Amino acid sequence: MTDISMPRATRAHAEKRRALAPGPDEAFRAFSKAVFEPGALDARTKQLIAVAVAHVTQCPWCIEGHVKAARREGASGEAIMEAIWVAAEMRAGASFAHSVKALDLIETGEGTS
Repeated sequence: MTDISMPRATRAHAEKRRALAPGPDEAFRAFSKAVFEPGALDARTKQLIAVAVAHVTQCPWCIEGHVKAARREGASGEAIMEAIWVAAEMRAGASFAHSVKALDLIETGEGTS
């Protein structure tokens, strides 16, 4: 059976990434810090958004990191799960909304012989 597990990110990975491209690494860290600073949205809300997006992008590292960060910012398990359900609805909603393309093709008969 193929191993589909994801490697655990380590400090060594971070150091290697920084060594290979220090400028972009530093810029990304600064960008990330600025994005998650409280502003019009508080830090907890930003982390809940990140939890939802992490589930849409299906990034296991992002899920882990942002769920932990949301908990540190005081998010309850219920709030985290609601954010995940919002993500699921949005992902499903996109499929539903894009069905108009298929409906148009069905209506016009395109692709039939």
